[in-house]
Amino acid sequence: MSRFLRRQGWVAGLFVLFLALLVVTRLIQPGYGAADFGSLARAVLPYAFAVAAQTVVVLAGGIDLSVAAMMALTSVTAAALMAGASEEFALAVVPFVLALGFALGAMNGALIVVSRVPDIVVTLATLFMLQGAALLVLDAPGGGAAEWLKALIVGTVPIPGLPGAVTDWIPKALVVLVICLAVVWIPLRRSRLGLSLYAIGSSDLAAFRSGVPVARTKILAYALGGLFAAMGGLTLTMSTGIGAPIPGPYLLASVAAVVLGGVALGGGRGGLLGPIIAVFVLRLVRTDLTLLAVDPNVTTIIEGVIMVVVVMLGALVAMRGRTP
Repeated sequence: MSRFLRRQGWVAGLFVLFLALLVVTRLIQPGYGAADFGSLARAVLPYAFAVAAQTVVVLAGGIDLSVAAMMALTSVTAAALMAGASEEFALAVVPFVLALGFALGAMNGALIVVSRVPDIVVTLATLFMLQGAALLVLDAPGGGAAEWLKALIVGTVPIPGLPGAVTDWIPKALVVLVICLAVVWIPLRRSRLGLSLYAIGSSDLAAFRSGVPVARTKILAYALGGLFAAMGGLTLTMSTGIGAPIPGPYLLASVAAVVLGGVALGGGRGGLLGPIIAVFVLRLVRTDLTLLAVDPNVTTIIEGVIMVVVVMLGALVAMRGRTP
């Protein structure tokens, strides 16, 4: 246990903070229960996938400003393809949209590697490109989603042998999130590619001298980020039943959750679990402010201040870490 706490102390602290916020939420609204937690999980889904996308890229020493725009494009693409189509057709749409996200992320990585322009500049440019492409697909919210897709994140998971009071706290949205992240992250973390991501995030030059294919690894990092962003875009369509071409507030939220989750902005240190717990913490803070009847405009200001402070602290830690 002591070894676990030394290695994962920050993540454990975040989890304790999340549990404490749940207690605070119950004190603010005694009726807060399993259904409300399910709503929180559904609201967190797109943010969590945006955070996963940003985490993979940051671990490799980069940053992707186009995450939210990529989510918008994949969301409207899925909605446009499924509008008026059969339920079975969605079986082909889902892998197509995931492949689209992977390809868009790989495009970001290739542009950065080939042009040698800083990633913040390249992804800022692709942000505008993807925003325009999303508006070309749908110039206004619309489209549709297969019923079976929408049902995947609504309700709870019945587990034989467990009482309903327990299973009511296991929303489908949370299970979908865990499965999607685990299917990609666990094999990645244990693979040579995963080690290469951490290596180039720590030092490009040292990784290159150790025989790591830096260019290919960087492209794959952005491609995996695009894959997670496409998952986020799909969950947006699943949650609302339509696609929205205007990117949501996922970019700054993803960076804030990455930093709050213990990932170094300079790359090479951290994991995925911390940022995912962090995004639950940030969304629960918003829930508590809403329950306290705080003005929505003030709530937005408070959220923005929290995110900016977290990002600034993360940047300060990264700068101090690079100081010889």
